[in-house]
Amino acid sequence: MTDPRDFRVSDAEREHVVGLLQKAIGRGLITLDEFTERTDTALAARTRGELNAVLLDLPGMVHNEQVLPVPQERQELKATMSTVNRKGNWTVPRQLVVRNRMGSADLDFREASIPHAVVDIELDVTAGSVKLVLPDGATVNAEGVELAASNLKDKVGTGVNGRPHFVVHGAVRAGSVEIKKKARWFRHA
Repeated sequence: MTDPRDFRVSDAEREHVVGLLQKAIGRGLITLDEFTERTDTALAARTRGELNAVLLDLPGMVHNEQVLPVPQERQELKATMSTVNRKGNWTVPRQLVVRNRMGSADLDFREASIPHAVVDIELDVTAGSVKLVLPDGATVNAEGVELAASNLKDKVGTGVNGRPHFVVHGAVRAGSVEIKKKARWFRHA
């Protein structure tokens, strides 16, 4: 199991810790030089452990370890004549089960926190649709999907060396599965 101190931190978490350091300087807990040094360390932090290190000796200032939930090993998403969406910043479990009856499941992994090298996605779909949008660098193996009066569009193609690697399997009856990557649109100034 992954130690929560090894989880990656976001810009928002770094900024929160810098705010805590500003409070610490205002309370006289650290000097201006210490503030500068700790702020530089906080802004360069990549993991929870590195980020929390700048707060450990400050009473009442430890950054909350539970900002991001500890990833679950297994999670079920159920959609019966409804839609399940996951996009933006969400934590992906090691195993994801999609149970879909006459509904849709749209899962966008591009901005998700994926702490596992391999993500197992089991499909149990009847008369529904599943759309998976994978992040850059990801690979997928969807050879284990059993289709009955259904279709599967794999626009990513089979691969095994990506990070993360998605293994998609299970049964799709009278439904559809689409696996793709989306290009990011950039605005020109």
